[in-house]
Amino acid sequence: MKAMTLHAPAGLDNLRFGKRADPGEPGPGMIRVALHGSSLNFHDLGVVMGKMPSADGRVPLADGAGIVESVGAGVSEFVAGDHVVSCFFPDWLDGPPTIADFSRTPGDGIDGFAQEYVVLPATAFTSAPRGYDAVEAATITTAGLTAWRALVVDGKLKAGDTVLLLGTGGVSIWALQIAKAMGAILAITSSSDAKLERARTLGADFPVNYGREQAWGRQVADWTGGRGVDHVVEVGGPATLAQSIEAVRVGGHISLIGVLTGRGGEVPTAALMAKQARLQGLIVGSRREQQDFVRALEATSIRPVVDRRFPLEKLAEAFAFEAGGGHFGKIGIEW
Repeated sequence: MKAMTLHAPAGLDNLRFGKRADPGEPGPGMIRVALHGSSLNFHDLGVVMGKMPSADGRVPLADGAGIVESVGAGVSEFVAGDHVVSCFFPDWLDGPPTIADFSRTPGDGIDGFAQEYVVLPATAFTSAPRGYDAVEAATITTAGLTAWRALVVDGKLKAGDTVLLLGTGGVSIWALQIAKAMGAILAITSSSDAKLERARTLGADFPVNYGREQAWGRQVADWTGGRGVDHVVEVGGPATLAQSIEAVRVGGHISLIGVLTGRGGEVPTAALMAKQARLQGLIVGSRREQQDFVRALEATSIRPVVDRRFPLEKLAEAFAFEAGGGHFGKIGIEW
């Protein structure tokens, strides 16, 4: 079968498109899936660029979606022909988080989905949302579920809440669509007026160009009448956290998701204490939360925003496009 593999010392030039042995038929409790789509995340980019060291010959990509070809003994949840999508943490089935690393995350600690077929435990997948193609379904594994957990599972989002989203990447645009579908009022930041206008067409109520307005946290707080927003989806990290704290209301909720501005930095603890805000780190979610998310998607008209699609053999080109930061929403890989 065809597959993309990453070789030492990592880097886009060390992605190789070639052949691997077919995984064969599924054993008990397992399913064989013909994969047809994936989507890119900054986590995947970190692995490919060697910032998150992985094994030589690793198959990248944490997201994967396709069609069940056959099922092993004891599998009752799926049958041949079902459309399925992978789980970021295949061993976190339900309950509170217990995993603090990526040792079992596809495309990092174990082989990912940049290949034609996989045989894995049935619990490593959920049903894909009805009507989604493989690329659209793959966008829920990492970015979509992260946004869902931040706002709905952890944030307890409700209609009328105010939400601040940072940037227009995959997590933020998914969060925009989820929050808008649930009746929230949204502010969003970008340095691109064109991207802000596109976000407005998706329902953003208050676009903020942080390139022109350095004190964007105060600007967002003023937009709420000085109260501050109920929720912040914080994907920037150290360089943006102070502004996020400025924007949040007293007793509000900040979901700390990304480290795009660095892995370490000063946290304005006095400002955070004064706001009595809840600053919560999170990494994606459980299989049960993904199943809940799929049901929510099937009850709405939300479709993921896919900026561009690349064939699997042009995966390095797709990562270069992601690294350039010009995309809006997700980048798809399909075959």
